[in-house]
Amino acid sequence: MKDWREYYKSRICTAEEAVKCIKSGDSVVVGHACSEPQTLTRAMSERYQELENVKVVHRVGQGRSLYVQPKMEGHFRHISLFGGPSTRQAIAEGRADFIPRNISEIPELFTEGHIPLDVALVTVSPPDEHGFCSLGISIDYTLKAAKSAKTIIAQVNNHMPRTHGDSFLRVDEIAYFVPVDEPLIEIPRPEITEAEIAIGAYIADLIEDGSTLQLGIGAIPDAILSSLKGKRDLGIHTEMFVDSMMKLFERGIVTGRYKNIDRCKITFTFALGSQRLYDFMRDNPLMASHCGRYTNNAKIIALNDQFISINNTLMIDLYSQACSESAGTRQISGTGGQVDFVNGAWFSKGGKSFLCLSSTFQDREGKINSRIVPTLPPGSIVTTPRTAIDYIVTEYGMVQLKGKSTWERAEALIGIADPRFQDDLVRQAQEMNIWRRTQRIE
Repeated sequence: MKDWREYYKSRICTAEEAVKCIKSGDSVVVGHACSEPQTLTRAMSERYQELENVKVVHRVGQGRSLYVQPKMEGHFRHISLFGGPSTRQAIAEGRADFIPRNISEIPELFTEGHIPLDVALVTVSPPDEHGFCSLGISIDYTLKAAKSAKTIIAQVNNHMPRTHGDSFLRVDEIAYFVPVDEPLIEIPRPEITEAEIAIGAYIADLIEDGSTLQLGIGAIPDAILSSLKGKRDLGIHTEMFVDSMMKLFERGIVTGRYKNIDRCKITFTFALGSQRLYDFMRDNPLMASHCGRYTNNAKIIALNDQFISINNTLMIDLYSQACSESAGTRQISGTGGQVDFVNGAWFSKGGKSFLCLSSTFQDREGKINSRIVPTLPPGSIVTTPRTAIDYIVTEYGMVQLKGKSTWERAEALIGIADPRFQDDLVRQAQEMNIWRRTQRIE
């Protein structure tokens, strides 16, 4: 690209100047998760009294999400593709809207015009010598959304790593550049419980050398890490790249040698973790970034043999329906990529998918409740249907439900429930006519 440096220099401005292009009635998409351009979203939010009915679209908001505050109602309307800590309350109170969608399908919401976009707010690395800026740790929907917007405003941050793969915007695609030197959002490592260590050990026993892994968010990936010593030549093809995966590579467990696509590469669409993780990704030829349409495409996932998908769920009923995103009618998160990877593993030669959950939880009143229930509470969202379920894992064991009848599934799930709840689950299974009295009580 000729003279990109002159173009870049002429388009540098402050955040306050850049967001003046946002008008009432516009739709604004925001970069995802830890790559949220916080200076830009803050400057936009501070204009709230000048604006009306501006839609703000994104998945997980890891920043403050000022535009969902009650005083912003009528000025901004958040359109959520995945509920997060800063946006759940607004969704619950009707001040934000939720769109259910698999990650693999989100880019097309923008490219096909289902969600028209006026402005994209993104974080990028400084331009390289060829005049390209990298979206770094969040390609996911951000790349396709930015290219679909009429105007791109980029927060240029030295802390954003330049990542290899399909992560780049040309300088001349960006209307305004706002230089900002602020640390990227980091996600602290979760504390690992004894239940999660037990779950990790069960799963690790079924991971064969040469397998390709996808792991979801939470403590389970770290728990599995400690159980994978001695494994060889594992690969990574995941939506979310986290610290535990980096450590698997550093310990020589991950090589990607037997992947059928992106061989010897770590395939990802976004990263959540520490600054050390982001530094590891910087200009690392090991990394292969792609949009969610690629990483989460079940047909592409299935091209890797022995694909292992590991995700969390919140609750499962005796019909083996898994709720991973809501507490009754309250939206907690979203479908994310769970169904994408469950389906991909299903069609992979030798593939396996695991849904993990601790057997119990403590409610606000201090009462212990079972996560394995007769039927899901009213309004609960079925994230992964029973037709797609493979393995379910709790700290009390692991069962494979693939090929099992309804009563066999109920019996297997009761067997890995907390023992304090098993007799009551049996009685309720009998009332539901999905118990064959093969194990426990009359």
